[in-house]
Amino acid sequence: QVQLVESGGGLVQPGESLRLSCRTSGFFFRSSDMSWYRQAPGKERELVASITSVSGRKNYAGSVKGRFTISRDNAENTLYLQMTSLKPEDTAVYYCIPDWAVEFDQWGQGTQVTVSS
Repeated sequence: QVQLVESGGGLVQPGESLRLSCRTSGFFFRSSDMSWYRQAPGKERELVASITSVSGRKNYAGSVKGRFTISRDNAENTLYLQMTSLKPEDTAVYYCIPDWAVEFDQWGQGTQVTVSS
């Protein structure tokens, strides 16, 4: 059974940083392309960043490029999202998921990020 446990969210001021973690189990993490999504109140869930399994190639949404960094630790089955220069519009619940699981709607509980002065 796929388990995704996101953590590291919190309340920060604009310009500050956070590092999100996603501990995973129940599937072959090292062979899975992984992504971070976020969902703000009243909005659709959106893709934030992705990282491939083998080459580690990374892709980012335009709104976070240059501020967020996705990484993975295959030995620990853990995905990370380093977020810097946070803005109020980054406020959302953040979720990690293996790309193959998106169509099966297998989301974790997410972690809340709130950026406010």
